[in-house]
Amino acid sequence: MSESVAPNRGPEQGKFLTGSLMRHVTIMSLSGALGLSFTFLVDFLALWWISRLGIAAQMAAVGIAGTIQFAVLSAAIGMMIAGVAMVSRAIGMGDPASARRIATTGMVLTVGTQIALSAVIWVFRRQVLAASGAGGEVLDLGVTFLGITLPSMGFIAAGIMCSALLRAVGDAWRSMAVTMAAGAVAVVLDPILIVWMGWGVEGAAISIVCVRLVMLVVGLRFVLGSHDLLALPSFADIGAFARPYFAIALPAVATQLSTPFGNWILTREIAHFGEGAVAGWSVIMRLSILAFGGIFALSGAIGGIIGQNFGAHRIDRVTEAFVAALKFCAIYTLVTWVLMAVLSGPIAASFRLPAEGEVIVRAFTHFAVGSFIFTGALFVANATFNNLGRPLLSTGANWFRDGVLMLPMTLACAAWFGGVGVVWANAVANIVGGTIAAFLAWRFIRGLAVRPE
Repeated sequence: MSESVAPNRGPEQGKFLTGSLMRHVTIMSLSGALGLSFTFLVDFLALWWISRLGIAAQMAAVGIAGTIQFAVLSAAIGMMIAGVAMVSRAIGMGDPASARRIATTGMVLTVGTQIALSAVIWVFRRQVLAASGAGGEVLDLGVTFLGITLPSMGFIAAGIMCSALLRAVGDAWRSMAVTMAAGAVAVVLDPILIVWMGWGVEGAAISIVCVRLVMLVVGLRFVLGSHDLLALPSFADIGAFARPYFAIALPAVATQLSTPFGNWILTREIAHFGEGAVAGWSVIMRLSILAFGGIFALSGAIGGIIGQNFGAHRIDRVTEAFVAALKFCAIYTLVTWVLMAVLSGPIAASFRLPAEGEVIVRAFTHFAVGSFIFTGALFVANATFNNLGRPLLSTGANWFRDGVLMLPMTLACAAWFGGVGVVWANAVANIVGGTIAAFLAWRFIRGLAVRPE
């Protein structure tokens, strides 16, 4: 459908240009948290049902393979960030037609890139798994898991892009529903395929493929049916928007890849302490993403808020949104910290972790969880830089944490404290990196506030 046929359809005017910014941040973050948590609930449930089989090698295989998949997905998340930044800015400027064309271009570029990257990793998945510390049965199971799931990465890339576009126009609840629908399917399929059918790792992989397909279908239904935010792809639009899109997307992808790189360092180091330690670390990885969905959702949640107000030249509201997001970080983390400390024992027991895995989980839930205040500050800074036209600053902040701080801290802490030291290293890197990034972002926003129009 061309824009001339339906001139009144498409994304509405900026929703975030008026009203309480703390309310906007809270609603978008919590709805994004629910949505993101349901996205990663898929991996969490798969690991939990695998744990029912009582085979540590299967848990370790799914854990290491999941880290690799997260790295692949990070490229799509980075490109999604570019879409949110440009679409929300166009809406803030009162140009819904351009927002629709940008959204379409972003979808094509994101899915195409994800398919190409997934194909490369699929071909070399055994070598990548071996380089990540997998060996023996863990390596063979990981190869099987990635062999089934990697071809479906295009589905999840399109699904999360749909969810992000819905956030960009301020439709928090439909954005959340995209991933919640997928999580609901996982709740049903995982026990059937993994335990009742007895397919183990293969069952977990098949369930994940089905869930990603559901996410794609629901996402397209809302983006097309409720907002008419996508059109037929146009070579002219791709040519017009590809350069500014990649100007944001490439640094954003580089930024997103820093986290899986840091996780790869941590996973590889903890693999030296045995399958039990890897199983405990795998639980931490999925538990942190599930429990801290509100923190991980912050970049996407406030990206649209900052983008719309920046597009409307409301720097005062950009400043207020930044402060509101930091407050949200602190409150969310403190509440979650208490809950995790209380539930630490039942969590470890439910996964039937060996003693070495239980110690690692307890170190995280009782102490290291507090560092997520600073992880959130880093994500807020990332969203600020990406949506204010300085994506390279976001890239530098993330790689300072994951590329500069993580390795020496991990090696030192692991040598001093063993497997638990990996947890401490991650926490310290988060604290240092998040503090510096938030300070630089605040300075940048204040500079915009005093700069003449």
